[in-house]
Amino acid sequence: MSDFKFLLFEKQDAVGVLRINRPEVLNALDRSVLAELDCFLDELEADNAVRVLVITGSGKAFVAGADIAAMSRMSPLEGREFSRYGQKVFDRIENLAIPVIAAVNGYALGGGCELAMACDLRWAGEKAKLGQPEVGLGITPGFAGTQRLPRICGPAVAKEMIYSGAVIDSQKALEIGLVSRVLSQDNLMEEVLKFARQIAAQSPVAVALAKAAINKGFDSNFQTGSKYEAEVFALAMSHPQCKEGMSAFLEKRKPDWKNE
Repeated sequence: MSDFKFLLFEKQDAVGVLRINRPEVLNALDRSVLAELDCFLDELEADNAVRVLVITGSGKAFVAGADIAAMSRMSPLEGREFSRYGQKVFDRIENLAIPVIAAVNGYALGGGCELAMACDLRWAGEKAKLGQPEVGLGITPGFAGTQRLPRICGPAVAKEMIYSGAVIDSQKALEIGLVSRVLSQDNLMEEVLKFARQIAAQSPVAVALAKAAINKGFDSNFQTGSKYEAEVFALAMSHPQCKEGMSAFLEKRKPDWKNE
């Protein structure tokens, strides 16, 4: 991996851990951080050894939002370009072939909440705070928060949060489905990594195809999604990892997944 200014990356076997590392501004996102994320994703997609990605933040924040100081100097046209670029980068995260888990260790506000929502799973520390408070700044969510939040929590809950600019704690986020687990701050990364390793132990091809089927079906109707699932099922059966997985089961041994 390249040496990044605002990102820290390490591999733990088949699990990659990415930290947004700008703690002096609570890991706020500006154009430079987004550009590094974009470049990082290029390199990650070329690395078949990473089967699960965990995203978290350095210090007491996950990502406290977009960089307000930088945005305050933008023209409307520059704002639109910034919004579109952030959407593009977060879309890439959502559509990675591998699962992505957000370990929400602290503030996840505005762009930080939107980054977390682009991940497959969101596990939060007990002290985490989440929200879309942009209206208090006279702007709207810009990195697809108005689209992902209603899909995750339902339109009524999303409207309550976005219209009010409310910041909620992790327990409330669990109640509305914005996060799926709340853990103690001290155990958050340990538990996330434990689960990530459990995912990484499965067939990488099957996991990638299952993710594609879920994402495809969520954006279509039940019948279309089910037909796509059948195609994915057949595609999985055509891959050598299917033979290996079933043989390992019948032979009562652990499967040996190859990075194919």
